[in-house]
Amino acid sequence: MLRILKITGQSMLPEYQDGDFVVIAAAPVFLRRLKAGDVVVFGHESYGTLIKKIERVAEDGNLIVSGTRADSLDSRRLGPIALDKVRGKVIWHIR
Repeated sequence: MLRILKITGQSMLPEYQDGDFVVIAAAPVFLRRLKAGDVVVFGHESYGTLIKKIERVAEDGNLIVSGTRADSLDSRRLGPIALDKVRGKVIWHIR
């Protein structure tokens, strides 16, 4: 399944800017192959829908994520992201 989402916010500047669009793939084949460097969209109970880059996949399968800005909301504050929270992997970026 593919979805188009609009970027809001600045935590992934300069690569992803406010108003850009991304196409995400939610098919299990994409989600089973997540690796460091992939960009994912996931849900968080307190912060809603977020887009972040995977820094690493922990031994338990959870994702350690970061933004591209030093002050981005990331795994330092969110903690590891469980795979069941991932809504999709970014496969296309539209500026």
